[in-house]
Amino acid sequence: MSDDLRTPLYDLHVELGAKMVPFAGYAMPVQYPMGVMGEHNHTRDAAGLFDVSHMGQVILSGASWDAVAQAFETLVPQDVLGLGDGRQRYGFFTNDAGGIEDDLMFARRGDDLLVVVNAACKGADIARMKVALAPAVTVTELADRALVAVQGPGAEAAVAALDARAADMRFMDVADLTLDGVDVWASRSGYTGEDGYEISVPATQAEALVRTLLAQDGVAPIGLGARDSLRLEAGLCLYGHDIDTTTTPAEGALMWAVQKVRRPGGDRAGGFPGADKALETPARKRVGLLPEGRAPMREGVAIYDSETATDPVGHVTSGGFGPTVGGPVAMGYVNVEHAETGTPLWGEVRGKRMPVQVAAMPFVPANFKR
Repeated sequence: MSDDLRTPLYDLHVELGAKMVPFAGYAMPVQYPMGVMGEHNHTRDAAGLFDVSHMGQVILSGASWDAVAQAFETLVPQDVLGLGDGRQRYGFFTNDAGGIEDDLMFARRGDDLLVVVNAACKGADIARMKVALAPAVTVTELADRALVAVQGPGAEAAVAALDARAADMRFMDVADLTLDGVDVWASRSGYTGEDGYEISVPATQAEALVRTLLAQDGVAPIGLGARDSLRLEAGLCLYGHDIDTTTTPAEGALMWAVQKVRRPGGDRAGGFPGADKALETPARKRVGLLPEGRAPMREGVAIYDSETATDPVGHVTSGGFGPTVGGPVAMGYVNVEHAETGTPLWGEVRGKRMPVQVAAMPFVPANFKR
């Protein structure tokens, strides 16, 4: 991992006994001594702390909020202009073929827009924004900030113990908080399906703040392994696996993230790359999959509509064991005629056909604080 970048929390991860692995160009903790299963269950039962500093944080600023929002809407199919101050949305960049170049979170901070993008895509994302938005909008990468997430039913108590205002936030709120004397930007959101916060903190103050958070009752460090099993049970996409440049939002079952005003017939319909293709009724669709038995169906497993069919009707994009579900869970793409919940299908695992059923997602109900 000598060539991998390090987050501001690297030394702390090593001190805490993390197993470090390469991920999106960074050395990241995949697990701690508690182990993936223990970390997953701890997050569901108490509170887990995740280092997500590898993600890209970008501020967009311009002459006014309307100028920034209208400019950003030329890149995404979301309602940016209608976003209230102190609120956040999920979105994605599209390409001319209607595919997803990256998925992201964006939050309004006064007249500025804070955009958080995936680590593996952030160089391309920042370049895309600079080319499309400059000079009217200034695109500034916040390379001097870390990002941590506190997730789970104990997250509110842990963060509110340092700033009581955290308890007043609801799902997708963003606010300025002061945690242990450190001024941070916080959103009530996350990637686990649990209640929690994502906290942007100056890099030089990140380790001290994280130590303080870990000292709160019930808070433990959590690695990438449990992050993946938690997001899979929550039915959340992993970019580059469940969605990519060849996947349209409609195929990815992400139409819920395209507000009415940006859809065909809406007041600000279109105007983003691939608008004529991104929202078309698809021939395939992302679905949840519940394999029978105990054997997981992992990424790449072909899906068939019978035990003897020769042509697959889909494939798995993410799969593994769901500790909270108590068995294997997966998601993937199937032809729309096979996408209805309850449809029986077959996955081919090591040359053997195994039964699997189309299932509703999330596999574990979300615990967001509305």
